[in-house]
Amino acid sequence: MPAPLSETTIALIKATVPALEAHGLDITKRMYERLFQDEEIRDLFNQSHHGASGSQPKALASAVLAYARNIDNLGVLGGAVERIAQKHVALNILPEHYPHVANALLGAIGDVLGDAATPEIAGAWSEAYWFLAELLIGREAAIYRELAARPGGWNGWRDFVIESVTQESAVIRSFVLVPADGGPVAAHKPGQYLGFNLDLPGIGRLRRNYSISCAPNSRAYRISVKRETPAGLPPGQASNWLHDHAVPGTVLKLAPPAGDFFLDPSATGPVVLVSGGVGLTPMVSMLETIAAERPDRPTWYVHAAQDGRVHAMRERVSKLSEGASGIRSHIFYAEPLATDRKGRDYDEAGLVSAGWLAGNTPIGEATYYVCGPKPFLRAIVGGLAREGVPADRVRYEFFGPADDLLEPAPTETRPPGQLAA
Repeated sequence: MPAPLSETTIALIKATVPALEAHGLDITKRMYERLFQDEEIRDLFNQSHHGASGSQPKALASAVLAYARNIDNLGVLGGAVERIAQKHVALNILPEHYPHVANALLGAIGDVLGDAATPEIAGAWSEAYWFLAELLIGREAAIYRELAARPGGWNGWRDFVIESVTQESAVIRSFVLVPADGGPVAAHKPGQYLGFNLDLPGIGRLRRNYSISCAPNSRAYRISVKRETPAGLPPGQASNWLHDHAVPGTVLKLAPPAGDFFLDPSATGPVVLVSGGVGLTPMVSMLETIAAERPDRPTWYVHAAQDGRVHAMRERVSKLSEGASGIRSHIFYAEPLATDRKGRDYDEAGLVSAGWLAGNTPIGEATYYVCGPKPFLRAIVGGLAREGVPADRVRYEFFGPADDLLEPAPTETRPPGQLAA
């Protein structure tokens, strides 16, 4: 553990909260501008979060503000520290990378705040940054050790070969990946993701995380990737390359499984898996695990898709439900096609809601796992809280930075095409 922060530093950091509320996003944008002047450091980051959406600077601004507000009560940030450490491990972030971020952040504070960034303020933020950095470095070192010690485990980047490709829907493909060295793989926790270090012709280096969509095993991983074509934004470089060019025999570099969103292996009580669009990927991993290991465990699989054209893994989930006595499946289509048949392809037209979950699942005792687009998460996670489900029984995963994830949003509305997969 790093040495405790001084009282003077705590007071100075708290005093900067109003400035961070007013200028936090400007500071983080400037920080990344400084940081990405170094191409090697820039290549460590998922650049899709730094484009038109600007989601990563927003997420970091929120995190810095939360850190400042809670600098005298850091215990409330324990969950955030674990999520960041897991993300860093998937990106293969190492201790030598932290000084680059420190220099960029402190320089950005000076650039944006000007004379208000006194030497005392700069010194306090330097102490506060390195306190948090040492916490992360220590936790990440422990995760790296644990991953390397697992049967089939490794650290850093390992070559994997695409063994097979399956078209799951009009927009989602699955890729089965096996080690190029012929060895075993580390069994993941159902719900975790893999880090990818891609070097794509004509594009360059990209870092991405993709959830594992199969049950843990020692032979292979499966990922299921949506072709990203967001309205008004450039198409996803990595996802479109995988759909258009990744074929059996393609070699990809992978980091070992990571992530703090996973099925509790020791629990036996009711579980509800709630997903929207491509958010089904970690849920299918959980569902396959339950079907194989605890088929009588009371389990509800609740999935929302736009329509049958983009609904992935329908037959796979149906077979799992039929073969396990404890599993119940319920499918929502927001806008069924004329060819979609209720009772065959889906169970309910419209949107899944927390109210529906309250009336159709054991809300008084179940643990809820939720994954999907941000508006979907806001509606379901916020709705479950309003239905009285305690926070320790609601767990969620998001694809991308968690900036404004749970800000208030209408429970029953969504932007056009939000559940496009």
